[in-house]
Amino acid sequence: MAGLFENKQVLMRIFIGIFVGLIAVSMLLYLVPQGPGTGAASTDTVATVGGQNISLQDVQQQLTQIEQRGQFPKALESLYARQILNQLIFAKEIEFEANRLGITVTSEEMATLIKQILPTAFNGDSPVGMDQYAALVQQRFQRTVPAFESELKQEMLVDKFQKLVTDGISASPAELKDQFYYQNQKVKLDYALLKPEDLEARITPDEAELKTAYEKNKAKYQEPERRSVRYALIDVNKMRQTAQVSDDELKQIYQQNIAQFQVPNRVHVEHILLFTRGKTDAEVAEVQKRAENVLKEVKKGGKFEDLAKKYSEDTQTKDKGGDLGWVMAGQTVPAFEKAAFSTPKGATSDLVKTEFGFHILKVVDKETAHTVPFEQAKAQLMVNARANKGDANANALADKVSAAIRKSNKISLDELAKEFNLDVADTAPVSATDPLLYFGTGSGVKDELFRLRQSEVSMPIHTDRGYVVLTLKFVIPAHPGTFEEEREKVLADVKREKSVQLAKSKAEELEKRVKGGEKLDAAAKALGLEGKTSDAFSRSGSIPGVGSVKQLAVAFQMKQGELAPVLNLGSNWLVYRIAEKTEPNPDDFEKQKKDLTQQVLQEKRSLAFESFRSALEDRLKKEGKLKIMSDKLKNFGNLG
Repeated sequence: MAGLFENKQVLMRIFIGIFVGLIAVSMLLYLVPQGPGTGAASTDTVATVGGQNISLQDVQQQLTQIEQRGQFPKALESLYARQILNQLIFAKEIEFEANRLGITVTSEEMATLIKQILPTAFNGDSPVGMDQYAALVQQRFQRTVPAFESELKQEMLVDKFQKLVTDGISASPAELKDQFYYQNQKVKLDYALLKPEDLEARITPDEAELKTAYEKNKAKYQEPERRSVRYALIDVNKMRQTAQVSDDELKQIYQQNIAQFQVPNRVHVEHILLFTRGKTDAEVAEVQKRAENVLKEVKKGGKFEDLAKKYSEDTQTKDKGGDLGWVMAGQTVPAFEKAAFSTPKGATSDLVKTEFGFHILKVVDKETAHTVPFEQAKAQLMVNARANKGDANANALADKVSAAIRKSNKISLDELAKEFNLDVADTAPVSATDPLLYFGTGSGVKDELFRLRQSEVSMPIHTDRGYVVLTLKFVIPAHPGTFEEEREKVLADVKREKSVQLAKSKAEELEKRVKGGEKLDAAAKALGLEGKTSDAFSRSGSIPGVGSVKQLAVAFQMKQGELAPVLNLGSNWLVYRIAEKTEPNPDDFEKQKKDLTQQVLQEKRSLAFESFRSALEDRLKKEGKLKIMSDKLKNFGNLG
């Protein structure tokens, strides 16, 4: 639910600055220093700014936090380490420059911002106690108070510098006209997109051609070592299904976990939300009028779910007819909660004003606080109890099998299977890179498979299916692939190579035909291709199947009816002509002027602030205040 539940991500975005680097600025709060480093540079120091050190540990700490949230693939670690260092350096540069110019963040400014993003830290105008404040900060932002306030101060300093640098920037009439023309000019194309993969089916090389390709690239075709194992399975799913659990056991589990079956006061709510956050008073008044009109439609008997899909601006719920699901006391902002719990079941509320906007609520259902009775909870208790007992039984059996293997290293897999009543089967030969689907995910089985020696029996290995015990069946050594073994790979390579050549030659032939006077769609059809006509698009648009039109910038400089040179798009080829060109309607300029002004100002401000940042860094380097030892990041990925 957008903006209603008070979650960390929404609040964090309120006070994040606008600077954008290779990493989204929403990460800036995690990348600022947690405390000033001072003193002489150590062997761990990777940069110094005005006498303050940034260490490898600082970089690693921020990198670890991002990795734990799964925000980037491990392969990009070096890139992120460098970007983290850049952000840490910028944070120190801002602090240094603020001190030099006497720019500060006052206690009053800090308190005002904290009150906006953490209103529960205040009772009226008075702050709550320090212990309660610390608990709120930890709960909401997973930060200590010093770290939280340090990050806020850093963001406020960045904001002050941004205002200092950009407040005098304006948008000239000529710039607005240029922007209007740039984003409103549109073109429509007649085109044909030639994809090699679409042409592969037309390519049928004969055996002689395949053998020639194989001989030419023989060194490329190598067969890796493959292994097959015989395995015994402790099937955890089977043990869960057959686990016996009595009613007395279930009742005991129920009593031990009674808190889990206590349902608080709650309401099932749908809502329509029109946002007001960030709008002027005049805009808020306009939103209120729209909300009142929607409310009239609701009161006249309009289907609430359909109206939510049509009018609600809450993108997370509008497609579900505004359905928020069950809402418990204390979960939402006070005004919303009061309306939700006071509106009768089946009824709709009047307009509800919150800090996010105007809501219209429909109460689908209500439940007073109660405890789910045992008989009602019994079915789910049985599922969980059987799963737990089945897992415990599987673990116990795996321990017994392990003990039997340790007792005699000569015991065979079949003897183990017979003694413990286990299912036995064989795998097909697999290489180290082939998927091993018999046992689910995880590398444990594959690692053991390629470690085993003949006649050895592995210890039980935990997998998605349970526990498996392996013994090596046979090994096919790595060897140069014969033509028969590699035929399918050779065929795929030949078809791929020839399809690329065919796509290019057909594109060139199509261009030649259109230049000769043929219509593009007719010429394409004659070549077995599909001619299409795009919708009209602007410079920020896209063409389905082709992608962004940024690679077609030249199209906006061409005349209607003109044929463009064949365009290579990666492995694809595009042939197109300008079917229609539409110039902007001057009458639309005044309608768009406000948005155009904001776009031009935003772009100029971003450029100005980036120039300020670059100039600040250059000056500090020349003054000897900034030293960067980025070579010390070489242990992060491949960065040297």
